[in-house]
Amino acid sequence: MPVKTQAVGKRYPPISYLVGREKLREYAAAVGETNPLHHDLEAARAAGYADLVAPPMFAVVYAARAVAVAMFDPDVGLDYSMLVHLRQEFGWGPVVVAGDEITTVATVEEISERAGRAFYVFQTASANQRGERVCIGKWTEMVREAS
Repeated sequence: MPVKTQAVGKRYPPISYLVGREKLREYAAAVGETNPLHHDLEAARAAGYADLVAPPMFAVVYAARAVAVAMFDPDVGLDYSMLVHLRQEFGWGPVVVAGDEITTVATVEEISERAGRAFYVFQTASANQRGERVCIGKWTEMVREAS
């Protein structure tokens, strides 16, 4: 299974996401997060935040669209019919709150082949409207060899 490697290092245009208060509540409820900072505006403000606080893994919501552009790029050559999502790693900066506009840039970090499988590593860098880096993500995918 020869892999295309010409896309390594390719950086994609930024994609913005406006964080909504109800989206934070919906996400927190969906993942079973009960901390009032994610649900109760008064509790969040009493704790010193301007609005509801995003649970850390909400990073998937605002960064996924950016990494999807990279993953669907024909230059990358990723075969979705054989895709296995291996892992995600995140490093966080300042908390994200409702009303923040998060801009994410995706980059193809690595494309390699081992034991008949293709491996793809993407990085996302997300910043808020003040230019503060709120999250760095690393997304690792594997494409199985067709049987």
